Amino acid sequence: MSDRRRVGLALLGALGFFLAVQLGALWLQTPFAAAGYQAVEDPGNPANSVFYIGVLLIATVGMLALLKYELTRVLRAFIVLTSGLISAYVFSVFVPPIVGEPGTLHLGALLGGAGIVVGLAFYPEWWVIDTAALIMGMGAAALFGISLDVFPVLLLLTALAVYDAISVYGTEHMLTLASGVMELRVPVLIVIPTTLSFSFRELAAEMANEDSEFESEETDPATGSETDDPLDRDAFFIGLGDVVIPTILVVSAATFFEMPTVLGVELASAGAICGTLVGLGALLYFVMKGRPHAGLPLLNGGAIGGYLLGALLGGLSLVEALGIAQYLG
Repeated sequence: MSDRRRVGLALLGALGFFLAVQLGALWLQTPFAAAGYQAVEDPGNPANSVFYIGVLLIATVGMLALLKYELTRVLRAFIVLTSGLISAYVFSVFVPPIVGEPGTLHLGALLGGAGIVVGLAFYPEWWVIDTAALIMGMGAAALFGISLDVFPVLLLLTALAVYDAISVYGTEHMLTLASGVMELRVPVLIVIPTTLSFSFRELAAEMANEDSEFESEETDPATGSETDDPLDRDAFFIGLGDVVIPTILVVSAATFFEMPTVLGVELASAGAICGTLVGLGALLYFVMKGRPHAGLPLLNGGAIGGYLLGALLGGLSLVEALGIAQYLG
C-alpha cells in the first residue's frame, strides 16, 4: 500500500472517530438526562463556564507539575481511574444491571468501568486506548452537554479556543503537556495508526528511554507527533479534548432546543457536527502541509459556525440561537 493511501485511510479514521463520539454522545443525551446525571442545578448560568475553565486551568497546572517532578505514576493512575469512572456512567445506561437499577452506577456498569481500568493498566496498546477514549469521550461530552445550556457552552468553546491558541503559540506549555502524556499511555490522546504493525506501547517505551532526544525535536501541536514528512509517520495523535469540547455544543443544542431534524438529528446539532468535521478537515490539511496548528480554534470555530447556521435554518432567531434572549428582556 502506498504511503499516500495509508495516510489517507488514517485521516478517514480520524474523521470516523470524531463522528462516532458525536453520534454516541447524542445517543447518550436522553438516557443521561433521564437518569439525572445533570451536573449543575442551573444549566443556563454563565458562571458555570467560568467554573469549568478554572477547573481546566488547575488541572493543567497540576498535570504539568506532576510531569515536572516525575510523578507520572500518580498522574497515570488518576487518568486511568477517571476513565473507568466516566465509562461506568456510559455503561450504566445500556449494560444490563447485575445488582442495582438501570440508569445508576449498578454492578454491571462498575464491572464495565473496571474492565476499562484493567485494559489501560496492563495492556495500553493503541486500540485499547482508542476504545477507552471513544467511551470516555461520548460520556464526557454527554455529561457536559446536558449540564450546560447553549449560551454557557458558546462562552466555554470560545474561551477554550483562545486558551488553546495561547498555550500552543504563546506559552507553548500545551506542547510540553502533549509530549509528556504520550509516555503515560492513557486515553488523553487518540492514536490513529497508519500501519497495521504500529505498536503504541513500543513507541511510548522508546520515548521514555530517550527523553532527551524527543524533547529536542519540534512537536506538532495539532497531533503531538514530530513535524517530519506526514507520509512517513506511523501514527497521528489527536487530543481527546479536541473531540469532546466541540461535541458538548452538539449535545447541548439537542438538549435545550426542539426543532426539525435531518436524518434523525436536530438541525442545530447536525450543523455543529458538520461544522466540527469541516474544522477537522482544515486542521488535517495544515498537518499534512507540515504546518502545525492549535486544534480548538478551528474545531470550536467550525462547531459554532455550523451550529448557528443549523439553528437559523431550524427557525430560531440569532438572539435565540446565541441563548441571550433572556438577557435582552
